Amino acid sequence: MAAYLGASQVLHETLGLPSQEQPERRTVSCGEDFVYGEEDFVLCGVGWWRSRSEGPASHTMSRFDRALQSSWEEKMKLGLFRYHLGELQTRILPGNVRFVAQLNIQRGLERRRPQDIQSIRQKFDPQQFHFNKIKPGEILFHMVRGPTPHHPSRGCSQFQGGPPDSKLPGTLDCILVVINVSPLEFGHVLFIPDPALCLPQILTQELLQFGLESVLLSAHPGFRVGFNSLGAFASVNHLHLHGFYLDWELLIETAPGELLCSTLNFHFLRGVPAPGFLFYSEGEGLEALAHNVCRVTDYLVDKEIAHNVFVTRGTAPGEPTHSETRSGIRVLIWARRSCFGTKEEAAFNVALCELAGHLPIKTAQDFQSLTETAAIHIIQRYLLPEPQLSQLRGQLVTLLTE
Repeated sequence: MAAYLGASQVLHETLGLPSQEQPERRTVSCGEDFVYGEEDFVLCGVGWWRSRSEGPASHTMSRFDRALQSSWEEKMKLGLFRYHLGELQTRILPGNVRFVAQLNIQRGLERRRPQDIQSIRQKFDPQQFHFNKIKPGEILFHMVRGPTPHHPSRGCSQFQGGPPDSKLPGTLDCILVVINVSPLEFGHVLFIPDPALCLPQILTQELLQFGLESVLLSAHPGFRVGFNSLGAFASVNHLHLHGFYLDWELLIETAPGELLCSTLNFHFLRGVPAPGFLFYSEGEGLEALAHNVCRVTDYLVDKEIAHNVFVTRGTAPGEPTHSETRSGIRVLIWARRSCFGTKEEAAFNVALCELAGHLPIKTAQDFQSLTETAAIHIIQRYLLPEPQLSQLRGQLVTLLTE
């Protein structure tokens, strides 16, 4: 995988701490690696195969699903989480959006206190919590990409590797997959590059490509991956992605998109409470996709605009919205108002889940009383004003077509 020498790398070098300020380096290890190649991508046969009103359904598991779920459940049995996560009470809010509200009182009460964030480019602080402090038992596995492949056509996989020294400097060969000790849903994990690098929470192409690949490695249409920037309710300023299973369909999987750039499959998502930018892929060109997504997020970082990213199975933007199949992946990018200071845990905080239509709720009263109208009102308070969003739309099209 070619390294992306964009704004994210420059920022990491700029924001990196002098060597004497770095926390003590220690090797974080685990029992086994999950090694995969493009032949493991599940490119066909993924879908919900039931209406949204019928409730959760069973799904075939891939090798990735089995590895993640079995290890995650074992960690739960060992008591390595802050609380036991049973089946969450779920309520689909009446209305056109069909928000998925879930009651998770313990996460609101027992999760680690979020850090005080004052800037989208805030430096990594070794005095705050970071992932060099996690317990070895919290690690599920190393996610290891096999030799660099030729890019196959859809449904075909030819995996050929060059010599080990053919990789470019900065290329990630593997990442850590660890439990989120305060899970919001079943299988909630974090994807983390080498923690000893002490990278701040600024998205990189290398990490995002692992996130894209993990969604394609899962046979479950509800395995999602996301990123919260600083100022967009990221709780820890140490580079990571979230991944989790949500056994409910979301409107953003099928909502129509306004085409902005056909060569990059870049759209503007409409018909949802939180309009945003959308890239689509059917499993090909993931390195290029990650590169283009990070061109957008790097631009937002440069302009001090907070943002959330969400990766999910979905239909092509031009397909009928009632399609049951999820033939590709959608990458949503929301540019939003920045929220600085320490996150108030009693509040309804709008981050990647809420923008996508998944509403983790902390109190039984809110869970029972929340309506679609109220949820839309809360979410839209965090969005950029339409004139600013329209201007940004033009700027991003120019950026991506230069």
